[in-house]
Amino acid sequence: MTFGDDEGSGVGFATARGRDWPSVRQFNVFLANRLGALLELVRKFEMTDVRVVSLTVIETADCAIIRLVPSDYERAFEVLAAAKLPFTQSDLIVVKVPDHDQPLLSITKALLSGEINIHYLYPLLIGVGPLGSTALAIHVDDFENAAATLQNQGFTLFTETDLSE
Repeated sequence: MTFGDDEGSGVGFATARGRDWPSVRQFNVFLANRLGALLELVRKFEMTDVRVVSLTVIETADCAIIRLVPSDYERAFEVLAAAKLPFTQSDLIVVKVPDHDQPLLSITKALLSGEINIHYLYPLLIGVGPLGSTALAIHVDDFENAAATLQNQGFTLFTETDLSE
């Protein structure tokens, strides 16, 4: 279920959570900054059918924040809750990287045109959607405006459904 320059664009959409934009949820898992902690987290997912679609680590002296995007949000929630790991969740916009010169420039210029601040971004580890497209996960300050701006400029946005395909 992609949104943007694919066929069917321009059609209204809403998520089950009552939002009017496509988003992907990430987990922010808090781990002690110790040897093997990340391995233990990754193993919890390797023993299930949930794939880690993207992962980034923010390290400090005492703890690490692992930003993780799973292929199946509900199952990943169960895995983390069963492991009794402290975590929060946040929304991301996942945008297809355009197949032309300077794709990062075009995405960042599009968001700047909407006066949208990018808090952080990182690539996904797997191809997304039916064609296995390269994509970026982006955390912004205004999701509705960011989604509308990107769609209006012809970018394709992915949803959680696209991650599980």
